[in-house]
Amino acid sequence: MKDVYLFSGFLGSGKTSMLTDVIRQLKEKNLKPAVIMNELGKLPFDSQAVEKDIPLKEMLEGCICCSGAEKTEAQIQSLLLDSDFDVLIIETTGAAHPVEALDAVYSPLFADKLNVKGIVTVADSKLWLHRDTLTPQVRSLFMEQIRHAHLLLANKTDLLTEAEQAQVVYELQSLNPHAFILQTTNGRVPLSLLENLKATTQMDKADIVKAPIASMQLGSRLVEFTDMEFTQEQFEEWVRALPETIYRMKGYVPIEGIKNPMLFQYAYGMVQWLPEYIKMPAKLVIIGENVGTLPVIGI
Repeated sequence: MKDVYLFSGFLGSGKTSMLTDVIRQLKEKNLKPAVIMNELGKLPFDSQAVEKDIPLKEMLEGCICCSGAEKTEAQIQSLLLDSDFDVLIIETTGAAHPVEALDAVYSPLFADKLNVKGIVTVADSKLWLHRDTLTPQVRSLFMEQIRHAHLLLANKTDLLTEAEQAQVVYELQSLNPHAFILQTTNGRVPLSLLENLKATTQMDKADIVKAPIASMQLGSRLVEFTDMEFTQEQFEEWVRALPETIYRMKGYVPIEGIKNPMLFQYAYGMVQWLPEYIKMPAKLVIIGENVGTLPVIGI
């Protein structure tokens, strides 16, 4: 499996500076990085920071999330097939919600090939102290990016007094008590800190009970249905019983009386079923908080 890091953070927080420094450290360890870079505009300005010898896929106009998830899946599939790399780094646009960005990474077709180590969020410390100047929608996104991080960089601390630095760390810890918080300048983070992140994916066979993963906020779970079928009603009844902290599900579910597993998608309480004309692997990816404690249907 290939390790994957998802770099999150608000516009101008220092994600690209972190990316270039992490790439340097990977190369020093003779590890081959690949990068998927997501930008809001039509021109790939940030991607000019990535050296020519590194496999790079660009997703312009913010399309790594939401409706563009299929394009991202295609880019990842292309990298897996065509490129020689050890570590995949996905840098999201500053306007991306971490759940949507993580959703774009997971496809039941290759979820078992990727080991998502975690979400690394870069927070602009000075902007954090002045977050009340942001619009409510922007401030909410800024805080969501911080809340869902597995590793949190309090960046640009060189612009703050010692008292302000302490205030930022205390307030970030209050918002996200799970994440390790590192005070940084220029987004510099030791590679060893990234490598020590716990992977967020739990693999399950639907007929095997696994122990819950360690206390983990935003994570994922891959469920494989082996020799099992359900009616749509049975499956949706199980979905309705799930906690609100389950944000996304997608995959192929075996339904009684239907030849091929059906494509199933779930987001924000909405369910969608689509027929599939070729036999796809009966796998389901679940994204949410504390996914390791969920009872899997059929158990």
